[in-house]
Amino acid sequence: MSAANGVKRVWVGQNGLLSTPAVSAVIRERVGVDGSKATGAFILTASHNPGGPHEDFGIKYNMENGGPAPEAITDKIFENTKTITEYLIAEDLPNIDISTIGVANFSGPEGQFDVEVFDSASDYVKLMKLIFDFELIRKLLSSSKFTFCYDALHGVAGAYAHRIFVEELGALESSLLNCVPKEDFGGGHPDPNLTYAKELVARMGLGKSDSAVDPPEFGAAADGDADRNMILGKRFFVTPSDSVAIIAANAVDAIPYFSSGLKGVARSMPTSAALDVVAKNLNLKFFEVPTGWKFFGNLMDAGLCSICGEESFGTGSDHIREKDGIWAVLAWLSILAFKNKENLNGDKLVTVEDIVRQHWAIYGRHYYTRYDYENVDAGAAKDLMAYLVKLQSSLDEINSIVKGARSDVSNVVNADEFEYKDPVDGSVSKHQGIRFLFEDGSRLVFRLSGTGSEGATIRLYIEQYEKDSSKTGRDSQEALAPLVSIL
Repeated sequence: MSAANGVKRVWVGQNGLLSTPAVSAVIRERVGVDGSKATGAFILTASHNPGGPHEDFGIKYNMENGGPAPEAITDKIFENTKTITEYLIAEDLPNIDISTIGVANFSGPEGQFDVEVFDSASDYVKLMKLIFDFELIRKLLSSSKFTFCYDALHGVAGAYAHRIFVEELGALESSLLNCVPKEDFGGGHPDPNLTYAKELVARMGLGKSDSAVDPPEFGAAADGDADRNMILGKRFFVTPSDSVAIIAANAVDAIPYFSSGLKGVARSMPTSAALDVVAKNLNLKFFEVPTGWKFFGNLMDAGLCSICGEESFGTGSDHIREKDGIWAVLAWLSILAFKNKENLNGDKLVTVEDIVRQHWAIYGRHYYTRYDYENVDAGAAKDLMAYLVKLQSSLDEINSIVKGARSDVSNVVNADEFEYKDPVDGSVSKHQGIRFLFEDGSRLVFRLSGTGSEGATIRLYIEQYEKDSSKTGRDSQEALAPLVSIL
């Protein structure tokens, strides 16, 4: 189709494998053998807008900045699909061996047409080595006291794991789990969370059954296209909201790329306010945006944001215009390496849990959970959201309901339906979620999605802020119980 429509050259990652963050890096960084730069990329992935007979296939387009196409572009594409009457395809081109690096030249219907197959990891690895101190991380991984485990869940991250963690950083081959990419993800679900990354969770000592084997000091998992991540310490889970806040709090000291300071930080609206507290304490620009990485991309293109994240296990920075799972793992390894650079030969390492608890002691802890109510009647879901919006007109009524259910819950001091005006392009995104903000920094957020005939999903986010350092070690269920009881 490219050849038939006048495209002169197509780049393809070797074996057709490229992670989503690597695609962004390729668009932004790579120069072809003829000096050319990519003007965009198509990503075929199970991770976006699933279609196909098994609802596991999607097509995504990234722009010349390396980020997802904005709604203005995707809306135009959608409108074009309503009027298209034909498409062009060159059916007589020979098959191309995408397992072999090199350039294949053809005479296409519109003239010379080239297909360049390139190493999937080289451009991405080169970029990572410009961001992080690989030698410092290598010293950490070579310490006999530090153990490491990375689970690619049979997704495309496996194509990068051996190159980066084993070849570049000296980790043991046995540190890698499920790092052979498979079309069916080995029969599993490539979602980096405590439910689906079962093998990693068990190895890190967080499974239901106790293991006699001492867990590694650090563990991480990736999703299918390697843009999301999960961070674990020994018998310890790091929430995505805490993860981005801790990376931001330590970035200037621990990551060379940020040594001159952060331009700003941002999070998606449903993500906990842990990052907000860091931004306030460090006097950083802060942005709260709707869900969707393109909003972060606008801020980064304008030089307003360095680090960002979302509660659905996505973390990233302005090195590309996508969330980046391996980047997040390298960021955590950098923080651990920095914290331990003077005591690799001492008695005890600073652990993941130590870092998180130290962070809570300084900034407070945002206890956080999310409930998903799926396949809800669409009409009833809309009625509920409309009722919540109407209720927001009277804080007195809201607080009467709150106090009637639980007297020890703080007052609601603000309630709104989140609306975002992009400070870069002026675009306005409405109806992004209903927020109830409490005097003590706690929040309740309701978001509605999928209001078609198949039913809707209501997502409820519950967040309790605790700044008393003597209470930041409580169990999450205990800390969140008062807010849960008012619902």
